[in-house]
Amino acid sequence: MTTLLVANRGEIARRIVRTAKRLGMRTVAVHSDADATLPFVREADVAIRIGPAPARESYLAIDRIVAAARETGADLVHPGYGFLAERPEFASAIDAAGMRFVGPSAKVLAALGDKAVAKKIAERAGVPVLPGYRGEDQSDDAFITAARSTGYPLMIKPIAGGGGIGMQAVRDERALRDALARARRLATASFGDEGLLLERLIERPRHVSYLLRDCSAQRRHQKIV
Repeated sequence: MTTLLVANRGEIARRIVRTAKRLGMRTVAVHSDADATLPFVREADVAIRIGPAPARESYLAIDRIVAAARETGADLVHPGYGFLAERPEFASAIDAAGMRFVGPSAKVLAALGDKAVAKKIAERAGVPVLPGYRGEDQSDDAFITAARSTGYPLMIKPIAGGGGIGMQAVRDERALRDALARARRLATASFGDEGLLLERLIERPRHVSYLLRDCSAQRRHQKIV
């Protein structure tokens, strides 16, 4: 029987586990100490503790997840979304351990997992992108200068990760430094990378994933429909 390990938590993990079971797979959940009693842990066939509550010591710890996959005899590792889902080094580690990563190759993730790189690829392909800043200079002064030339309101985004985590809307320069600090803290805690970009904020946007779904209804930058 094929064994699938889900390298994620919460509702994301529950959905993947349900689908895998319908396909006749054995399922493995990994969890931090904070999540030991949550439904996704109970609903998997096997559950493995991978560390304490901070994500960088559990859900972002590639070595611990690979060890859990080996221990449980996993054939497949599904990253869900957020956390390590866009980290090419995670896909490479899974491949190197003799398992299959359920998702794009490490090469593709390296190109698109970094929002700044992805925007450069889009520009080269002639796709219009929002004006903003994604430079290597990550100092507050660099962002302040870029914000003045881009214009307010702005959105700050972590370069790594996804799920709307760490995004900060800024409407004037007085709030920019505090917003940068909050975004860096959240990005570091959630993705292990404090890199940021900023772009012009679009008010009341229509968000449609290409040929897939309408994601316009959101709460705290999370899709709710």
